[in-house]
Amino acid sequence: MSVLTGVASLGGDPWLVLVSRLPRTAAAMLAGAGLAVSGVIMQMLVRNRFVEPSTAGTGQSAGFGLVAVTLLYPAAGIWLKMLAAIATALIGTAGFLALVRRLPARDPLLVPLTGIVYGGIIGAATTFQAFERDLIQYIDIWMNGEFSGVMLGRYEYLWIAGALAVLAYLYADRFTIAGIGEDASRNLGLNYRQVMAIGLAIVSVITAVTVVTVGMIPFVGLVVPNIVSRLLGENLRRTLPVVAASGAGLVLACDILGRLIRFPFEIPVGTVLGVVGAVVFLWLLHVRPRSAR
Repeated sequence: MSVLTGVASLGGDPWLVLVSRLPRTAAAMLAGAGLAVSGVIMQMLVRNRFVEPSTAGTGQSAGFGLVAVTLLYPAAGIWLKMLAAIATALIGTAGFLALVRRLPARDPLLVPLTGIVYGGIIGAATTFQAFERDLIQYIDIWMNGEFSGVMLGRYEYLWIAGALAVLAYLYADRFTIAGIGEDASRNLGLNYRQVMAIGLAIVSVITAVTVVTVGMIPFVGLVVPNIVSRLLGENLRRTLPVVAASGAGLVLACDILGRLIRFPFEIPVGTVLGVVGAVVFLWLLHVRPRSAR
């Protein structure tokens, strides 16, 4: 359906499928799978089901790195921009984790609220720097995810996110144990700090690669892991493939919907997911979880 949906006729340009439609489909699925996996890892590390990269400052920190490297070195290539985004995403996520450790554990809603405020502050600093130097339109490209510009040769970095999702599966058991808590993890012989560092790196790199390639896509890492955990439980070895597939399907479905709502014009997938994700998030807050099967 994704390959067949678009303004141009496939009969008029047989290369359109290989150059545009298939790369766009692959980009949506890779971004969705990577963000869903990074969301469930972050939730395990923070031990809170209401956080994800776009609500914990990770995506905003990656955007800050993009603006910073653009101001310091305007001729920077995509690799340098990606490395800067990864570095600032790592620092920003580490700052959020350090901040969360100081919060009282009795109120789980404090963590997502803190993450929203934390990310808002970083996003405001990024927007201010962009406004001062007339880069608002430039930064908006990365702050609202969309796939209209995806073509062959302009999406391949997202395979890094796919590879890291596979790496996360190899560490799934360790992330599950880490989600129990630091003391329990150490008692079970787990190197807790190492697992935290690996999880932090996976989340930050996936988020930065996605932001640099197609922009920030909200709520994928929040709603998909929550729905899957309600149905299948907390064992990541069992649920992570379902999380990745569901994230890929959700982003691809929203991308197709964005192409159809005002055809022949497009609505960015970040906008569609912002609406869908907000509705699902409110539902998650008000509906009691079912027992895992």
